[in-house]
Amino acid sequence: MKKEFLMAPGPTPVPPDVLLEMAKPIFHHRTKRFRDIVAEANQNLKRVLLTSNPVLTLTSSGTGAMEASVVNMLSPGDKVITINGGKFGERFGLIAKAYGIQVLEIMVTWGEAVDSSKVEALLKANSDVKAVFATLCETSTGVKHDIKSLASVVGKTNAILVVDAISGLTADELKTDDWGVDIAIAGSQKALMLPPGLAFLSISEKAKALMEKSTCPKFYFNLKKALKSYEADDTPWTPALTLIIGLNSVLKMILDEGMDNVLKRHARHAEAIRAGVQALGLKLYAPSAPSNTVTSVKIPDSVDGLAFVKKIRDEKGVTFAGGQDDAKGKIFRASLLGYACDFDVVVAMSAIEMVMHELGYKFEIGTGVKKAQQSLLEVR
Repeated sequence: MKKEFLMAPGPTPVPPDVLLEMAKPIFHHRTKRFRDIVAEANQNLKRVLLTSNPVLTLTSSGTGAMEASVVNMLSPGDKVITINGGKFGERFGLIAKAYGIQVLEIMVTWGEAVDSSKVEALLKANSDVKAVFATLCETSTGVKHDIKSLASVVGKTNAILVVDAISGLTADELKTDDWGVDIAIAGSQKALMLPPGLAFLSISEKAKALMEKSTCPKFYFNLKKALKSYEADDTPWTPALTLIIGLNSVLKMILDEGMDNVLKRHARHAEAIRAGVQALGLKLYAPSAPSNTVTSVKIPDSVDGLAFVKKIRDEKGVTFAGGQDDAKGKIFRASLLGYACDFDVVVAMSAIEMVMHELGYKFEIGTGVKKAQQSLLEVR
């Protein structure tokens, strides 16, 4: 018998009570019953994203909301800044280029965070930039970017700041309104503890004003239509009804725990994992700006990185994510997003130790588990 442990940065485990709620008989979505659920979810999304602005729900993956943030704010020929420090920062640039938008790309070494002064300098040299696209947590590297600093820089200009918080929301701090984030994007399958299929984005007044000038083609992702439906607690197109029912449940769970406590829990678990792997002599891939969303760990040269990720999943039942592009086979990414507890940290560290040992890496068995447990006990 093998028990499965999902410890990748998405999709993440769904609480059993939420699964049961979503398993109830389906009903029609163009009803007061559904609009009441949407109304409650809309208000609770604003509380989780720490914003007074509308938060729209799209039936799509997070990439759909990324595309919506591009096509609804911009026109072909417009100029934007993207921060490419990994696969998801890169994605913003690829989406913009697909719609004929000029992209000024700031390249950041994988495993490092962007220097906001570089964004500031580029904005000063290009006063016609309409938007800056950034990520809260660059999931492919485990880096947390300083969104507060970026927002301070962008807020002094006419540009809007769009932040991909798809993986980072509720795991890494994001104060949407206080910091001045114009569009914050999230996804259902991360710390929001749902299956994939929903995407969310908040829209500031500054972003709405820019939206009025956009000429990029859009239909399904037309946010003007979405905003109109939002005012009526509805959706313009057929929604993922069962996911929105589940959304209502998980938002209540998060708010009952308290946003500060959710952030502290993610920080505590991430710190315990970091402490445990470093006790084994393993190195962090993003040592100077580690995210609490996902911990990226360098795999020793003596260990087959692809074999490690496969073996820990197929034989031990623990799913981590591997590296992408140049980091493929060189790192693994461990995440305890959303529905996770202290004992999940112990399971993760035990699995890391067992497979590293089986693949020939030399260390004293139990060292990482002990250090992770000590970290958990020290920060309660």
